Amino acid sequence: MKDFLKFTLATMTGIILSGIVFFIIGMVTLFSIVFTSETETTVKQNSVMMLDLNGTLVERIQENPIDLLSQLFDNDTNIYGLDDILTSIQKAKENDNIQGIYLQVSSLATSYASLQEIRNALLDFKESGKFIIAYGDNYTQGLYYLSSVADKIMLNPKGMIEWRGIASTPLFYKDLLQKIGVDMQIFKVGTYKSAVEPFISTEMSPANREQVTAFINSIWGQVLTGVSDSRQLPVDSLNAYADRMLMFYPAEESVKCGLADTLIYRNDVRNYLKKLVSIDKDDNLPTLSLSEMMNIRENTPKDISNDIVAVYYASGEITDTSGSVASEEGIIGPKVIRDLRKLKEDNDVRAVVLRVNSPGGSAFASEQIWHAVKELKEEKPVIVSMGDYAASGGYYISCVADTIVAEPTTLTGSIGIFGMVPNVKGLTEKIGLTYDVVKTNKFADFGNIMRPFNEEEKSLMQMMVTQGYNTFIARCAEGRHMTKEAIEKIAEGRVWTGETAQELGLVDILGGIDDALEIAVNKAGIENYTVVSYPSKLDFLSSLFGVKPTNYVESQILQSNLGEYYQQFGLLKNLKEKSMLQARIPFELNIK
Repeated sequence: MKDFLKFTLATMTGIILSGIVFFIIGMVTLFSIVFTSETETTVKQNSVMMLDLNGTLVERIQENPIDLLSQLFDNDTNIYGLDDILTSIQKAKENDNIQGIYLQVSSLATSYASLQEIRNALLDFKESGKFIIAYGDNYTQGLYYLSSVADKIMLNPKGMIEWRGIASTPLFYKDLLQKIGVDMQIFKVGTYKSAVEPFISTEMSPANREQVTAFINSIWGQVLTGVSDSRQLPVDSLNAYADRMLMFYPAEESVKCGLADTLIYRNDVRNYLKKLVSIDKDDNLPTLSLSEMMNIRENTPKDISNDIVAVYYASGEITDTSGSVASEEGIIGPKVIRDLRKLKEDNDVRAVVLRVNSPGGSAFASEQIWHAVKELKEEKPVIVSMGDYAASGGYYISCVADTIVAEPTTLTGSIGIFGMVPNVKGLTEKIGLTYDVVKTNKFADFGNIMRPFNEEEKSLMQMMVTQGYNTFIARCAEGRHMTKEAIEKIAEGRVWTGETAQELGLVDILGGIDDALEIAVNKAGIENYTVVSYPSKLDFLSSLFGVKPTNYVESQILQSNLGEYYQQFGLLKNLKEKSMLQARIPFELNIK
């Protein structure tokens, strides 16, 4: 018995000490990464920027210490900031020691609007006369669209290029909810307001099918045109290749059809790049990663005066309060309003670019942010730059801007409102729960999810939704200088691509954030200025002490187990935190 206790104690002590040692090593490595990343990069002659895309693209990275620590043990958790990529491409164009860009592509979780913005930046880079070379073991369709700008597309001899067209495959939960005894009570305005369909239907409505068909064809048209122009291939041929599913054919077929230029193994690409930059085969090729590019000092800083052009990032779901999942806070109404007020009161800020990448959310928070944007616009120019999405609530907060800029593949519009309240009576009956009530007035227990709404309650809910919709219409009409009747014709909750939205008057200019910045500078009437991003990123220590490990661990476990269903589960899990009135596009478009 004594030996057993000694052995157990020794084992426990060893485990604890090992944990402490690994924690210390992890933290030392973590701090080393952080402080090393702040060291200025020296660019050697004949350098090549290497853009290795394998992970997830977000609008802007706020470094999370736990994310950084997880990356020490998992190389597949790369997260890229769109702003970092665009800035790095511009630096590579301006730096004389950088000869070209090497795209090494694997898989990137993002939407076509972000890919289009990077692609346009690469096209601008090529005007410098420098080269772009792309290589992939296997190209996803989105990354092939991005890579098609390259001077040469290289493919692994046993690799493939995904080229098959675009599909939208939304999930429907009606039958699942019925099985567990949950009935979603829906109140909406807008024939095309399809966000509620997964909860009340088993398939797309004719109106939703119509709008989805229109916008995926619009996006596909942009992809076809881009690849056709870059690869000098007819659009008809590209559609024919998509219908053949070339990815199942030998890689030689992709070369024969003109989608790729040559077959080569990854290890041989570096020697090819050495030849391009006139480096001997036995010498090292100087390459610069994205993080190294970010630490290159810009050649000509524009901060010659105190004039500031602010870029305010509004990304994610619009909510009334902070959500329960850390790292996914999104657009929190009170915080954004406070930030915009500070920009309004800052005399050094001469213009604001509001970068919106949001599917919408709380109708109440959208109205409050709209008011804050309107007040800001009275003091200085406000230009909206739309990302992947700026729809429903995302459009609500954008419509009052002086100018709206969107990518052709941005999803926007969706001017509509809905309310969704669960009735779990069937579920409680299944598990043997009952309830009773004592009340002073007939509506005292309004919103009790243990029973369905009565007719009077339904009327009140629908009245509130209709009022919200009418307000939304009025805001859009005022902001776009159109009549309410004109807005109503293109509203009804319908989603449009930026390309079509421009034709309808919902968008002014097709382009990216750089185009929005140029418009902002011109409207402000300034020449010397500096661009400052808001909200300010937290420093490392603030992030370290501000992160909520329990929320992070919970979200990571759920995400690893649920995969593509994680977002849908998160919606149901946090339903109680949602505003009663929602202005947002479908919860998951599943565009692939």
